[in-house]
Amino acid sequence: MGTALKILLVEDSAIDRHEVGKYLTEWGLDYAVVDNGTEAVKLFESPHPPNLVLLDWLLPGIDGIDVCREIRKLGKNGPYTYTVMLTAKSRKQDLLMAMEAGADDYLAKPVDPSELRARILAGKRILELQQSLRFAATHDFLTDLLNRAEILSVLEKEWSRSRREKKPATVILADIDHFKSINDSFGHAAGDDVLKEVAARLKSTLRPYDAVGRYGGEEFLLVLPACDLVIGRRRADEIRHLICEEPISTPAGKASVTISMGVTVTAFNHELSITEILHQADMALYEAKKLGRNRVEFKYGSVSRAGLIHARS
Repeated sequence: MGTALKILLVEDSAIDRHEVGKYLTEWGLDYAVVDNGTEAVKLFESPHPPNLVLLDWLLPGIDGIDVCREIRKLGKNGPYTYTVMLTAKSRKQDLLMAMEAGADDYLAKPVDPSELRARILAGKRILELQQSLRFAATHDFLTDLLNRAEILSVLEKEWSRSRREKKPATVILADIDHFKSINDSFGHAAGDDVLKEVAARLKSTLRPYDAVGRYGGEEFLLVLPACDLVIGRRRADEIRHLICEEPISTPAGKASVTISMGVTVTAFNHELSITEILHQADMALYEAKKLGRNRVEFKYGSVSRAGLIHARS
């Protein structure tokens, strides 16, 4: 799993900016430059901050130590930023202060290009390890979808956004029909292949800002931001068609797979907790199962209707 470096050079000396920038350009690295700590902090407050920073200690306004502390504070719940402090200071207590502020490494000025490249390569390896660990902690190992805890975290964020921006988000609970019979007929290894292929088909239908996670054994939770009930139902049926239109190949043979879906939306005109929203989606899914499977049903508040969208194939 590769990590694309987005380097930020924070340096107020025009000479040092030119020298370090020249090396980064020669190595084909993507980087941006600012000459003060205030601008650096603004970049780390943006939606896509740099992931490796070369940070001068002495800066106008906010110095490098305080910038480092801000980076750690802002990135507490997000991707890690690898920080290399550039400094002419060499006293042990100064280096200790930098590390305590959150620096990962330091480099003496004037910068030696070989040492700079070594620090960047070390940082890239650390970032790749961190990315790998984060992926493992947030994704289901079999399907590569978000795991239950992470998709629920996504739902919580969209629920909050829905209330704040007065825009609904569609919530879909989907369950593979007769999955036990697939395992019984083809074996559990084939069942795993079916889960992986269904997951891949689910992901292929999503917009970049949609989310899908494995909610249970053969159950999936989808969160579609800025989708009202009409659009959400239509998209759910499109997804259902995609799942069932082609059999899934397994080493034991081809398995015909269908999926049932329960749809609801986050509400902003009356109070509904996340637990209640999930309960509504679950009730709609139960209705889809009861009415014959391979179909989409919906429930919103006290409004529900069975058989609104029915599989004809």
